[in-house]
This record gives sequence, C-alpha cells and structure tokens, in this order.
Amino acid sequence: MKHNFDEIIERKNTNSIKYDKLTQYFGKENLLPLWVADTDFKVPTCISEAIIKRAKHEIYGYSYRSEECIRSVQKWLSKRHHWEVKEEWITSSPGVVTALTLILMSLTEKGDKIAVQAPVYHPFFHVVNDTERTLVHNPLIKTKNSYEMDFEQLEQLAKEGLKAIIISNPHNPIGKVWKEKELLRLGEIAKKYNFLVISDEIHQDLIYKAYKHIPLASLSEDLAQRTITCIAPSKTFNVAGLASSVIIIPNVELKKNYDKLLSAMHLGSGNIFGHIAMQAGYEHGEEWLEQLIDYLQNNVNFVREYLSKNIPNIKLIEPEATYLLWLDCRELGLSSDKLNQLFIDTAEVALNNGKTFGKEGEGFMRLNIGCPISVLEKGLNKIKTAVNSLKK
Repeated sequence: MKHNFDEIIERKNTNSIKYDKLTQYFGKENLLPLWVADTDFKVPTCISEAIIKRAKHEIYGYSYRSEECIRSVQKWLSKRHHWEVKEEWITSSPGVVTALTLILMSLTEKGDKIAVQAPVYHPFFHVVNDTERTLVHNPLIKTKNSYEMDFEQLEQLAKEGLKAIIISNPHNPIGKVWKEKELLRLGEIAKKYNFLVISDEIHQDLIYKAYKHIPLASLSEDLAQRTITCIAPSKTFNVAGLASSVIIIPNVELKKNYDKLLSAMHLGSGNIFGHIAMQAGYEHGEEWLEQLIDYLQNNVNFVREYLSKNIPNIKLIEPEATYLLWLDCRELGLSSDKLNQLFIDTAEVALNNGKTFGKEGEGFMRLNIGCPISVLEKGLNKIKTAVNSLKK
C-alpha cells in the first residue's frame, strides 16, 4: 500500500509538545514547528488498527509485554540489523532517557565519571548531572562535512578513570552512522580501561540506503558484556507518546542490577498500547518504513539543493541517518543567541538551537524534516527571507 506522506494533518490542540508548547519553549505561538524529534506523518495502518482493535475491548487493566511482542523485537533486530538477541537479554523502560537514568543509578556510583560526545542529544548531559555523576566531555572532531570520534582524547579520559560513556548510534544531531572500525576502536579502549558503554540506538531504523547501522553489542563478546543498548519503536514508527522502549543487556549481573531498580521504581509493566504498537510495527510495519526512508531521502535532497541555490551561507552536514538535519550557520556571522533570534523572530520557525547540544553546537541549528515536503519548503522559504534581511 502506498502511504501518503504529503498529507498535512492538523496537530494543534492535541497536547503535542511540538505544536502546543511553542510559547513555553520559544516565547511565541505562531511559529512553524520543525524541532522536536517526532514526525508529522500518520503511523502505519497496522499500528492504528491494532490499537483500535484492542481499545474496543474497553478494559485496560494491568498488562505486560507478551512473548509474542518480545519475539517481534528479536525478529526485527535479526532481519534489519543482523543481530541475534536472546530473550533473556531483553528488559524494558518507558523511554530511552528514563533508561539512561536507571542505568546510571543501578550500574554506577555518585561521582563516577561518565563521558559524552558533544554535540549530542542534550538529555545526556542532564541524566549525568541529575544523578550526581561527574560529566566529562569527549567532543567529536569536526571534519570538512562530518564528524569523527576523538579516540586519543577518550583514551586520556579513560586513563584518568572513566566508569562509562554514553554514545548516540546513529548520532543525534549530526546524523552520523558510526562505521564498524570506529565502533571496534571504541570497544578496544573500553576493554583496555574497563568501562561500560551505554549505546542509545533509538534512531537505528532510520538509515539512508547507502549506509548500514551496526549495533555496537553485536561486534564482539566483550562489547556485548559491557554494552547496554537502548532502542524503541518511537522514532521508527512515530509512537513516542506510547512510552515503550527496549533495553538490551547481555551481561547477567548488569541486567540483574538494572532490573532490580526497574522493579523498585515500578516501571517495568509498561503501557498496554505501547506494547500493542511495538508488536504491530515490528511485525507488519517494514513496508511503511521503507517508504518513509525514501520520502525522507527526497526531503534531504530538497534541503541540500535549496540551501545551495538560495541560502549558500547555510551548509548541510550530510546526514547518513535520522530525519534530523544539522545545519552549519556559522558563515552568517551571528552569535548563537542572535542566530536563534533570527530563526524565531524574523523567520518565525522553531528549530533546535545548536548550543543546546553542547558548546560545540554553537553556530548550528537542528532541522526536523519529518514533515510533508510542502511544509519543509514553507519553512525554508521563511528562513531564506530572514537571512536575506541581514543584507539590508
């Protein structure tokens, strides 16, 4: 079935953070929202039909994640990512950020050093600080049109004592798919200095056709034993509001400690409709996903060509994954605050300010292209007009 990703769906007044919290986050209401990492596309029909079918039962008591749901996760990971995951490795969390907090609380101690690789998804900073661990920085190295891990600096941090590193794979916001040799080098350092790797792989399914996602824990037995992998159907199928994630921990002792805290916090039973959506998506949503990736690739191509022709001072960092584009706006010569002001007050579009992702993101903006191309074009036209106003 051909899915209509061009359809414009009204999302205002649906308790949508992306649409209904603009004033809270940006100080203005009438902005074109191209920020929060969900999309403006309907979920696959298989998901909506499964939820509606279950809702018609009209009793929504305590529930659990079924064996069929767990098997759907295993089959999906095997088919899409060539990773054979055992059932006993699988546990849960309402969301990946919740899982990061639980992981730090159950597997590390207060004061332990936890590394992050900025520019990176900003809750990484918060979960480390909020759990009273010590945040240390292993910034990515900017290349001509991408980024690399700084292994030399990471090894120096490890020598000084590192308990864990949180990585984003694929990386948000730069859209990087880490290559096998990069992940193996990270694994070598982790093994040498004996630290954990917490791998946020929530964007694993949104990979453009020329690239391949590699689950970190699939590369070796040692990496499997020191890696905690966090995934979810939320980005894949646009079901973030259903709060259902999968945490994969092959190490028996680590999983035991994680599950003990999960149980103590009474967070393990999950959301009945989240389970339904997860299973339906993983069992029947692949064709929809393939169409989505094609549509997003077309949106990427449109942005690249539009910027080159109309706003050459804004450069696209070529994405390998995700519907989140990293825009290099440094040639505009504006401070981070002035850049943000230009987008909000002049262009009247809501994008994520790059410095939210760490000081390494200053001069950048994150653009969400998970929307109909007509909406994307409208947003780029507004940005073009705003940038042109600087010349006057």
